Order: sequence, then structure tokens, then C-alpha cells
Amino acid sequence: MLCNFSGPVLIRVLPPLLVTEFFLGLAGNGLALFIFCFHLRPWKSSTVLLFNLAVTDFMLIMALPLRASYYLSGISWMFGEMICKVCLFMLAMNRSGSTFFLMAIAVDRYMRVVHPHHPINSLSVGKAMLGALALWLVPIAMTAHVFSLQHVNTTYCESFMVDTTSRGNLSWHKFTFLVSFYMPLLVILYCTFHIISHLRRRQLTNQTKFKKALYFIVVVAVLFIVCFLPSNITLLTMWIKMVPGFVCDDMEQLTIVFYITVSLTYLNSTLDPVVYYFSSPAFKKICRRTLRISIPTLLTQWHKSADSLPNSQVSQIAENL
Repeated sequence: MLCNFSGPVLIRVLPPLLVTEFFLGLAGNGLALFIFCFHLRPWKSSTVLLFNLAVTDFMLIMALPLRASYYLSGISWMFGEMICKVCLFMLAMNRSGSTFFLMAIAVDRYMRVVHPHHPINSLSVGKAMLGALALWLVPIAMTAHVFSLQHVNTTYCESFMVDTTSRGNLSWHKFTFLVSFYMPLLVILYCTFHIISHLRRRQLTNQTKFKKALYFIVVVAVLFIVCFLPSNITLLTMWIKMVPGFVCDDMEQLTIVFYITVSLTYLNSTLDPVVYYFSSPAFKKICRRTLRISIPTLLTQWHKSADSLPNSQVSQIAENL
């Protein structure tokens, strides 16, 4: 039997959280994609990984308004079963894709610092794109089962459902959720510790170039753990408590915590632009230049529009600021 929870806490907490993540992610990843597509030249193999991470984050962000609407409507889905499955697939696939591309970025930085003369470091952009395409196939294959999920209640749109009887597709969904965190986590931690030990052993931690590489890999590890660890610990706890004979009431509080922590995983997509910012001096320089141009331009336009208003209207606007 599937457990349905009304979740008044979710209705209050998740809509503002999801809307905030949407606007921050849209601004950050939109700016990142703009820089990657129109300003950052030439591309390197590492740029290909960062670009694909921005794409998967942007695609995930696009599904958040539908989820916010779902909770604003009192956990009631209004867009039909097919759009529900597409939305759940977009969230699951891009969440997994984000973790795998973060893992690939950590491995790329590890190879460049610890094994600088390895042939993989001179990989062409074309081959890097083929590798990124292959990496895309992993989360797609892992999450395609979302389309087979059945919702008895047509207004209920969830991929993580508590069932008192075992169901294969639900168990697989939870399994892939855990694997797409713990496998990249182990790889990222391995790369981080080996980069740190390599730099310390060679006494390179104070050199600017290697210090930036150290900051970069630490930022990747911290963002990954902060955003994904809470939901995975909660899911493991739920799985352990799902002993034969449990009842739905036993899982309600844990399920609410889990849905909140899953929504926090989307925060990773809003914070990944920090990874791009630390990825290279060129990206940082273009980002600063773009923001310096856009902000003064907006202020100039505001002043021009204010000058054309009567003084009484200008005073009223100033009072409202």
C-alpha cells in the first residue's frame, strides 16, 4: 500500500525554497551559459565538463516552478500524468547528471595536478564532448524508470513514495539515488585528499597556481557534501526503518524531512556557478567584466528614467526604496 502524506509543513516550507532556488539558479546558470557560449574562448576539455554541468543545472532549474506550483496547490498536481513523469524525470536525471559531472570535474583537476603529463590532459575538445555525451547516458539510463512509476491518485506527483509492500521500480529509484551520491562522493574525496597530499609533499601549497587548484577542488567537495549528504542520510534511515510490518504513520516525520532535504539538493544547481567562478582566471575575469557592465548600465537607465519623471514622483519612488 502506498502511503500518502498531507504534509502541511511541506506546503509552507517548499514553495518559497523552490522559488528562491529557481531565480538564483536561473540567474547564475544563465550567466554561466552566456559566458561559455559567447565569451570564453578557446575551450579546453575541462571547459566541456563545466559547460555540461551548467546545462544539467539549467535543465533541472526549469522544472522547479512546476514543483513549487504542486506544493502551492496543497500537494495537488494539475498538469496531467505525462507532464508529471517528465518533470520527475528531469529532476532525477539532472540531479544525477550534476553529481556525475562534478565527479568528472574533480577527476579532471586531479589528473592535471597529480599526473600533469598524462595523455588524458591533452584530450581534444571533440573527444571531451564524446566523453561528456557518454557520461550523459549514465544518468539517463539510471533514471528512465521514472516513466514506469504508477500514481494511483492522479493529483499525486512524487517519485519517492513510501510503500508498505516492496515494489521493484521504487526500490530501484531509491538505489540509484544513493548510488549517484555515494559513488561520486568517494571519487571526489579521493581526488581532494590526493591533491592536498601531493601539493604538501612537493611543498607547492603556497604557490598561487596550485593554491587555486586546491581552492577549486575543496569548493567542489564542500558544495557536493552540503547539498547532497542530508537527503541521502535521511533516505538510508528511512530504508532501515522500513522493516516488514511497518505502518505509514511511522514514516510520516522522516518522509517530511526527506522531501525538504531533497529540495535542498536543488540548491547545488544554484551554487555550481561558484565552481565555474573558481574554475579559471578567464571565466572569473569575464564574469566580473560582464557584471561591471550590466550593473552600471541598469543604474544609468534608472537615472535617465527618473530624470524624465516629475520631481514629486521621483521623491515618492525614493521613499519606497
